[in-house]
Amino acid sequence: MNGRPNMMAPIVYPTKCNVQHYCNKTVVPHIHPSHTQHVNHQMYEHVHYYPHTESVVNEVSHQHFNCGPRMPRPFFGR
Repeated sequence: MNGRPNMMAPIVYPTKCNVQHYCNKTVVPHIHPSHTQHVNHQMYEHVHYYPHTESVVNEVSHQHFNCGPRMPRPFFGR
């Protein structure tokens, strides 16, 4: 083997993104008192929802340092 090995281009895969949702639901009851008089009434029940989501992002940084000259390659005689 002579020289450096062949280097291929890196294979970069698509980023996999996972999102986790948390929903909080709140039910607010509405009370409508009624009195019976043989009158037809339409009753509307109002139910309110309060969905809420959160996300967390964690960031990571990397640094690479070159701490000196390259190591010399060994010399092999003829």
